[in-house]
Amino acid sequence: MKSEQVDVLIIGAGPSGAVSAAYLHRQGLKIKVVEKSKFPRFVIGESLLPRCMDHFEEVGLLDALKEQNFEVKGGARFMRGAKICNFDFSKKFTQGWDWTWQVPRADFDKTLTDTLRGWGVDIAFEQEVVAVEFNGSDSNTTIKDADGQLSTVSAKYIVDSSGHGRVLPRLLNLDKPSEIPKHSSIFTHVKDIKRPEGREGTIITFDIVSRETWLWVIPFSNGYTSIGYVGPTDYLESFKGDNSQKLQEMMKLSDYYFDRFDGIDYEFEPKMIKNIAKSVKQLYGEGYVLTGNSAEFLDPVFSSGVTFATESSLVAAKLIARQLNGESVDWENDYAKHMKEGVKVFSTYVKEWYTGNLQTIFFDSNENPVIKAQICAVLAGYVWDRTNPFVKNHHRLVKTVARVAELERGL
Repeated sequence: MKSEQVDVLIIGAGPSGAVSAAYLHRQGLKIKVVEKSKFPRFVIGESLLPRCMDHFEEVGLLDALKEQNFEVKGGARFMRGAKICNFDFSKKFTQGWDWTWQVPRADFDKTLTDTLRGWGVDIAFEQEVVAVEFNGSDSNTTIKDADGQLSTVSAKYIVDSSGHGRVLPRLLNLDKPSEIPKHSSIFTHVKDIKRPEGREGTIITFDIVSRETWLWVIPFSNGYTSIGYVGPTDYLESFKGDNSQKLQEMMKLSDYYFDRFDGIDYEFEPKMIKNIAKSVKQLYGEGYVLTGNSAEFLDPVFSSGVTFATESSLVAAKLIARQLNGESVDWENDYAKHMKEGVKVFSTYVKEWYTGNLQTIFFDSNENPVIKAQICAVLAGYVWDRTNPFVKNHHRLVKTVARVAELERGL
């Protein structure tokens, strides 16, 4: 059986794994990335947040991404019937990037891995992790290739960036139920032949058809658009037929978008992910760390997935480099506590979205520009800025502002 030894084994070649790989490679460490899929491959998570631009820039991947001319995302639109709430990232409370991208992830992720391979990073595709054994912080990982052949990789540290594959949570029994309500999603791509000219044709929109059910519309620069519904699992399952029939019927719920996408063929059979929120018992252990969706996934309503993936992977990579350099590292405070603080903030916003409190604020006719700028910073991914009242006091401020709005309306 073939075997090799590296400093760090990274499981998964998506944005999380790519950012860790880029940073660790630039630190001179010997790394190997193993990826179960063959790129390019479809994956969800096509709307980014400005915060992740900091990460791509820091590890040297930003220029390669800019060359691809992905659709620029300067904000987001939320709609509920005739009511509209627009967020402009240039008008946020926290300083930082004012824009990001809407991306077909097949192209986006392949750009990342092509760039890394150009740097000399070892990325092995169609390689599935089937077992891991730890001896202290050292590990021995068994990998199966597309032909069923087994090999092993010995490493001083493992970064699990496997996303929805959740390799180490599954192998080490680390999964636990999420506190986010059980929602599912159904989605596909279409050739957007009825796309309007100008900003209307490019803006990402969340069309709320009920308090817990909403449609996303994410236009790409290549002429295609991602469409998908999120709602309670039992509600989505109540629609009859196959996934195409379910989504076609659900599209009738959107008065605004029905005509634009009516009669257009789906590029692939719509996919469904059930009970999308995930959590784990711990974010790290001796010899390993969980990053991105392999650790926590909340809900796609605020597009936080890739930003948490790149934030966690960059923080983790920095700590691994220090540890392998002989420094003492406080994983609990410098990693787990840091990531949990951001997760708690976004979790509040997701929960308050589905309670209706956040929707009350978004669609309040008496808009407060100061409050809107503070919430906009959260929606841009700057959830670690404790100078922002809507970060520091997230657990109570959303409820309070929503209640004030209701009282002013006489509810």
